[in-house]
Amino acid sequence: MARITASVYTSHVPAIGAAMDLGKTQEPYWQKVFAGYEPSREWIKANKPDVVFLVYNDHATAFSLEIIPTFAIGTAAEFAVADEGWGPRPVPKVEGHPELASHIAQSVIQQDFDLTIVNKMDVDHGLTVPLSLMCGQPEAWPFKVIPFAVNVVQYPVPSGKRCFMLGQAIRKAIESFDGDLNVQVWGTGGMSHQLQGPRAGLINKEWDNRFLDRLVDDPQGLAEVPHIEYVREAGSEGIELVMWLIARGAMADVAGGRNKPVVKHRFYHVPASNTAVGHLILENT
Repeated sequence: MARITASVYTSHVPAIGAAMDLGKTQEPYWQKVFAGYEPSREWIKANKPDVVFLVYNDHATAFSLEIIPTFAIGTAAEFAVADEGWGPRPVPKVEGHPELASHIAQSVIQQDFDLTIVNKMDVDHGLTVPLSLMCGQPEAWPFKVIPFAVNVVQYPVPSGKRCFMLGQAIRKAIESFDGDLNVQVWGTGGMSHQLQGPRAGLINKEWDNRFLDRLVDDPQGLAEVPHIEYVREAGSEGIELVMWLIARGAMADVAGGRNKPVVKHRFYHVPASNTAVGHLILENT
């Protein structure tokens, strides 16, 4: 059967992608950010999956404010890189895994989660920046990707508890797939930031690092944190962190495994553009 071997958590700041695309990674402002991902690139080379189930949020690219699915799974064979107003990023197209994606949709919907099935969509920086951070600038991405878009842009947004439970349903779906696949689940977005209003520029280092601590050691408790705490403590865009709980809910210890996942890498840095950058790699044991 398919198996989940690891989960990856990372911010998806658009300016990070621009810095890579424009060759600015060694400039003093950016050097520390990219140095924090050097161990991750070595890790992914040694632990290359067959498929990444990548949780992200669309930024009004695939979905306008006219139609906003709470949870949407991409089931296509490939996904073009979106033009977000200044041309598509110069990165490879994303190759999907329609068979596994369709199986996950079937299984998760039968577990009473309503998913929107998307057979054609472009993917924006929310998905491509994590791929670039982990893989660099290859001619083709080294694994297939199943995009999973979560609405954290327009209220009402799903709760952390709902996302955590969804991660558990996704794990069951993946493990019931009749195929020998090494799968990783990535949760992206965050960490603390606010892009508008009187609190624009807010970054809360202490709250961010407590979140990382609890994500490893107390995911069930973390899942109970209400959305208003994310907004109050981590800024209006800090709500993106609920997407990390989908990836954490898919890990083996949540399903009754005896051992907590092993922390292979942890990184935190401020600032990058107007946000805090957080990153974590967990391996199932």
